[in-house]
Amino acid sequence: MTEFIERPIFTEEHDMFRQSVRDFIAQEIVPHNAEWEKNHMVSRESWTKIGENGFLCMQVPEEYGGLGITDFRYNAIFAEELSRAGVAGPAVGYPLHSDIVLPYILDFGSEEMKHKWCPKMVSGEAIAAVAMTEPGAGSDLQGMKCTAEDKGDHYLVNGSKTFITNGYLCDVVVTAVKTDPSLGAKGISLLLMEADAEGFTKGEPFQKIGLHAQDTCELFFDNVKVPKGNLIGKEGEGFKYLMHELAQERLVVGIGAIGAAEGIFWKTVKYVNERNAFGQAISRFQNTRFKMAEMATEITKSRAFLDQCLMLHLDKKLDAAMASMVKLTTTEVQCQVADECLQLHGGYGYIWEYDVARAWADARVQRIYAGTNEIMKELIARKILGK
Repeated sequence: MTEFIERPIFTEEHDMFRQSVRDFIAQEIVPHNAEWEKNHMVSRESWTKIGENGFLCMQVPEEYGGLGITDFRYNAIFAEELSRAGVAGPAVGYPLHSDIVLPYILDFGSEEMKHKWCPKMVSGEAIAAVAMTEPGAGSDLQGMKCTAEDKGDHYLVNGSKTFITNGYLCDVVVTAVKTDPSLGAKGISLLLMEADAEGFTKGEPFQKIGLHAQDTCELFFDNVKVPKGNLIGKEGEGFKYLMHELAQERLVVGIGAIGAAEGIFWKTVKYVNERNAFGQAISRFQNTRFKMAEMATEITKSRAFLDQCLMLHLDKKLDAAMASMVKLTTTEVQCQVADECLQLHGGYGYIWEYDVARAWADARVQRIYAGTNEIMKELIARKILGK
């Protein structure tokens, strides 16, 4: 597949890994994606298959059953290639498990927690989710109502969470709760909740506009007993932990956004070269050529910025404002490219069997989750103008 620009941040070893990922996705994921979309979830077998091939939670140290790969570029390649292939459900679920949920356990969890869950997350035996959003609290995390009452040797959790990625299949969930509702953000803690606990129930996967293979659902907690040992880090520090991990989360969203934009762009190049109208390929019309040139330029600009942010992240220098910029930029470009590519497909672009229809529907949520793009603008403004 053609690249727009040279990407010096990747080595020959990275390129070899990328090819192995592409081959795996083509053989083991793409052929099953339509079935997973009908089922509104990927199969559990796919999780263990990916685990067997070493693509899940690559950064887990060997002592906890992982490969100990500390170079995040390998994670980025896996996430990018999933999105580029147009399999949006897996492209969201697998990286969330590895790159968004896992860091809470690795960075703040107890030794017992790491030894118990990391090997299972590496193998795909345990599927992980993170639960922050509630029916009445989305971007405003301080407004959450889910409570965890201290009962001595355990917490008693009551409330619900919604829009939870990997929610229906999840075995373990990093859950934001109010351990002291009177303290606002300082009263938020994180608990590792196990899905087989009594009182923990799941709603049916949502019927969404896009991401049809992603088992997004609601989670309900009715007097769920959570052992004190499942507290992640310290009580009352949850909001700080959430903010600490959000930069990587938004970078991962950006990686997926540009991967998806590039993927549907090159499929559209093929389409406009093959599709004829008025006696010639539609790629010969000026409007088509100008639209393709504009999209290529926007993708190239965003890719260069994304790669710069990836390098900053490797050096632990990617701050909240820069992560917000990359999420804002890349997701807007993804939506713009998907829309323009659909238009170039004409009526066929509106047919679900065509990749461009999926790309268009799957793109829209990118501007909403991981913090809406309006919130991204506010965070960027705070860095520039202060609060």
